[in-house]
Amino acid sequence: MGSLAAIVFATVLLAACQAFEFHHHDYKQMLEVMKKTQADCPSITKLYYLPGRTTEQRQLAVIQFSTNPGKHDPGKPEFKYVGNMHGNEVTGRELLLKLMDDMCQRYKAGDPMVTKLIQMTSIHIMPSMNPDGWEAANDLGPNKDWLTGRANNQDIDLNRNFPDYNRIVYSREAHHIKSMNDLWHHTIANNDKLAPETKMVINWIMQIPFVLSANMHNGDLVANYPYDESRTGASREYTSSPDDDTFRHLAETYADSHATMSKPHAGCEATGDDDFYKQGGITNGAAWYSVAGGMQDFNYLSTNCFEITLELGCIKFPENSALPGEWNDNKKAMYNYMWQTHIGVKGFVMDSNNNPISHAFISVKNVTSGKEVRHNVSSVHDGDYWRLLTDGTYDVTASAPGFESVTHRVEVVNQPMQGAVVQNFTLPAKPSKDQGSKYDAINQIMDVDGDKMMDGKYRQEMEEL
Repeated sequence: MGSLAAIVFATVLLAACQAFEFHHHDYKQMLEVMKKTQADCPSITKLYYLPGRTTEQRQLAVIQFSTNPGKHDPGKPEFKYVGNMHGNEVTGRELLLKLMDDMCQRYKAGDPMVTKLIQMTSIHIMPSMNPDGWEAANDLGPNKDWLTGRANNQDIDLNRNFPDYNRIVYSREAHHIKSMNDLWHHTIANNDKLAPETKMVINWIMQIPFVLSANMHNGDLVANYPYDESRTGASREYTSSPDDDTFRHLAETYADSHATMSKPHAGCEATGDDDFYKQGGITNGAAWYSVAGGMQDFNYLSTNCFEITLELGCIKFPENSALPGEWNDNKKAMYNYMWQTHIGVKGFVMDSNNNPISHAFISVKNVTSGKEVRHNVSSVHDGDYWRLLTDGTYDVTASAPGFESVTHRVEVVNQPMQGAVVQNFTLPAKPSKDQGSKYDAINQIMDVDGDKMMDGKYRQEMEEL
C-alpha cells in the first residue's frame, strides 16, 4: 500500500472509531446505527426487515453487505450472523453493530481484505433476534439477573422453539434411511407453538440460500457446534453430525482467532465449566448439555446452512466500558469466520442445454476414509451449490429427478481468503421411461403452498416417501 493510500486508510478508520460509540443501544438506537451504515455505504448495503413483528410490535432488522445488495448473485455464497437470540445476552448485539460500521468504513477506505470479502460474499447481519427480551433485561437497570429477558415477551426461549428435526433424523439413521434434506420445512406454516420471532427467522433462512452462519450468546466462552441434541436423550453425550470434522474446523477457526477463547482463562462461576480452553475453546453441543429445538441444528437439518453457536463471555450484560475490549477480543475471529464460507467445493449443476437445475442433491464420499458423508446439500434457483468441506479427496455426486447422476473426484485444499474449489456438473437427461420417479413425487409435494402442507394427506405422503 502506497504512503498516500495508507494515510487515507488510517484517516478513514480513525474517523470511524470516533463516529461509532461503544455503549448498549436500545431498539431505536440500534436501527439508527443500521440506517447510518446503509447511508454511509449505499452501494454495498441494504437494510431490510423480516416480514412480521414481535408481540411488542418490533421488527427484526437485517443489513446485507454485497456488491449487488438486495439480490442473490449466482455463485456467490450467503452468510449470516445473528445476535441477541436470548434477549439478556447482549455482547453479540453490540459486536454486530460495530462490525457493520467497521466493514463499511474499511470498504470506503479501500481495505483489500474487506473489499475482497464483500466482493466474494453476501453477508447478512441481524444484531437482535429478540429485541423485546433486550428491553426487559435493560429495564432492570444495574440489578440485572441471569434470566430476565432471556425469553421473548411470551416467555418462550427462542433457542428451544425450533422444530425438532433431530428426532426425525435419528429415527431414520436407526432404520438406515438416508436423510432427505429440506422435505419438512413447509410444515412450520401453521405451527402455533412457534414464537413470532422463530417463525420470521425460519421463513428467512428458507428463502435465502445461506451457506454458513453463527448465532451469538453469552454465559460462557466457547464455540459450540452440532449436534446440540443427543441421540439417546442423555443430558450429556457427544453427538456427532455427519459433518463433524467440518464443524470442528469451523468452531476452531473462531476459537483460535479469538483473543482468549482457546487459551487459559478464568471459568464462569455460574456454570463451573472452566475446561473448554483445554479442548481448544470448542465443544460439541450435546456433550456440554443436550438442547432440543435449537436453531443451529435446525439450520443444518432443514437447509444447506452450517451454523455454530458462539458463547462470548460469562457476563451476559457487560458494562459499557467492557465493550471496546470485547470488540478487540472478537474482531479477528468474526472476520476469519466469515471467510470459512469459502472452504470446500462449489459450482453449478446444469443440464446438457446449459439450463440450471435446482433442487439437485450434492452428495459426498470421503475417498481417504471410504465413508459417505451422510448429509446432502442441494442446488438453488440458479443451479449453484456450495459444499463446505475440510481438506481431503472426495467423490462428489450431483443427482436430480429425470437426470443421470454424475460423479467427480475433487481434491480440496483450502487456502486462506480464497474461493472454494470449483466443480461444475452437467447432468444428461434420463430416457423418458425413467421419468416419474419417487423424487418427482417429493418435488411435487415440496412445491405445494406452505399453508396446505399442514394437511394430514401431505404429511402422510411425505412420511411414505
